[in-house]
This record gives sequence, C-alpha cells and structure tokens, in this order.
Amino acid sequence: MGAYTLAYIVLLAMAFYVASASDPSPLQDFCVAVNDTNDTVFVNGKFCRDPKLATPNDFFFSGLRLPGNTSNKLGSMVTPANVAQIPGLNTLGVSLARVDYAPYGLNPPHIHPRATEILTVLEGTLYVGFVTSNPENRLISKVLYKGDVFVFPQGLIHFQLNVGTTNAVAIASLGSQNPGVITIANAVFGSKPAISADVLTKAFQVEKNVVNYLQSQFWTDNHTY
Repeated sequence: MGAYTLAYIVLLAMAFYVASASDPSPLQDFCVAVNDTNDTVFVNGKFCRDPKLATPNDFFFSGLRLPGNTSNKLGSMVTPANVAQIPGLNTLGVSLARVDYAPYGLNPPHIHPRATEILTVLEGTLYVGFVTSNPENRLISKVLYKGDVFVFPQGLIHFQLNVGTTNAVAIASLGSQNPGVITIANAVFGSKPAISADVLTKAFQVEKNVVNYLQSQFWTDNHTY
C-alpha cells in the first residue's frame, strides 16, 4: 500500500508541475530569436555583475526625493525607480515610481504590460480608476485621499487625476523590475510611423479630419527616463 501511495504522490506532483509550467515572464517588449551565436545577445532582463563587485550604490537611488517637473500639458510627471536607475533590482521583480501632479494634473490613461501597480497617495486628492477587459469594459474608480491605497491590475487601462487645488504626490509600487508603460493616446495617435487613418476612422467611428487633427498634436510624455 505504501508503494502505491508513493507512486500516486509522485504522479500527482508531476501532473501539477506540467500543468503549472510556463515560460518566464518577459522583461522587455520582445526578444527576437537568433541562430547565429556570433550575433549580439540579449537576455531576458540584464546581465549580472559578479556579486563580489557589488557596491551600496547598486542598490541606491536618490531621484525620488525631488518633485518632478509638472510644467507640461498634462500637469504631471512620473519619476521611475526601476532597474534602469537601480541596477540591484535586476531579477528581484519590483520597482517604484514617484508621481507628481499639479492642480488638476492628469496621469493619462495608460497600461503597464508587465506589472500590477499599488498606488499610495502621499499628498492631495486623486480621482483614480481602471477599466476591465472586454466585453464589460467596466470602470472601477474612486476618490483617494492622503494615505489611501489603490490597486491597478496588470495590463488594464488606468489613470489618476488630481481633483484638488493644490499639488498632489503619490508613490506607485510595481511588480516588475521593468514594468513598461504604454500611454494610450500617445500610442494610438502618436505612433511612428502613424497608424493608417483608415484604421483609426473605422476603429473610433469618426471622420478622417478628426483623426488627422489628433495625429497632428504633440503628445506629451510625462515620464522621466
């Protein structure tokens, strides 16, 4: 009986392993396969330094102590603290960002393709929300005050608007060393080269002159890099 029980446990464990196995999550937009190993090689993430050569500065970043410049059309600025700023974050799966908002400033609708976000309000009052996937496209939103926390699930369109008359500040915690960001308006109407007007007029059910107008605008990027 003991042998049968052991065999059952082993088979169950193997079945679970097969069912749960998957490719590692990508840490960049794409990674094109190459057959020639003499070609330039990139890894999923960053190459690792010899741990013996690590220094305190590899795990340090002072950029969040200063407010971001919100003097732009959106009235907001995002200052990231990810693996690009903190090399020691490589493989650790977390990052931060500071978001500054002028009065009525907006962090416009965007997605993080590789991370869930937890936003904590440090100062001010924010109207925030995200939209669920098709077919419901349900808006889930709330007004946040100092000390409040809100979660934006990975890959869903979300936004924050300062509804107060004073500056606001928030800290975003993200579940990836390189969460990525796609600002919806910039991607759709500011792509290079431009998406065909035939595509956008049909997708948005508007006249071509409306699409031409939107594509002619300067789409503000409110992120520092």
